[in-house]
Amino acid sequence: MKRTRVFYALAALALLGVEVCIALFVHDSFVRPYLGDVLVVVLIHCALRVVFPGKPRLLPAYVFAFACLTELTQLIHLLDLLGLSYIGWLQIIAGGTFDWADIVCYAVGCALVGIVEKCVETHGSASPK
Repeated sequence: MKRTRVFYALAALALLGVEVCIALFVHDSFVRPYLGDVLVVVLIHCALRVVFPGKPRLLPAYVFAFACLTELTQLIHLLDLLGLSYIGWLQIIAGGTFDWADIVCYAVGCALVGIVEKCVETHGSASPK
């Protein structure tokens, strides 16, 4: 169980580093807007697996729901409604523009995580213990 938590913690930290590098240095029309959104749900999943190291079968679905909820807050401009849009770091985390493509990217990322988790569970030997 401890090795599983360490594995997911290291994966989450690595993905966080990748996400920061994408945000700071990549200004293209594919990696930043699409791959970054796929990876962010994988990052969230890995971070949650540190806290919940068991076999939470529905975790990818929960992460997808959370990502969609975040996207919905962009659609309704929740930070503006709450008067919090002046907080820069919160604006970065929450995002600013609703986009259906983001939801597709979140779905792809969560589907990939679900497939990998299922394969690891089925074949077992690739799973960190």
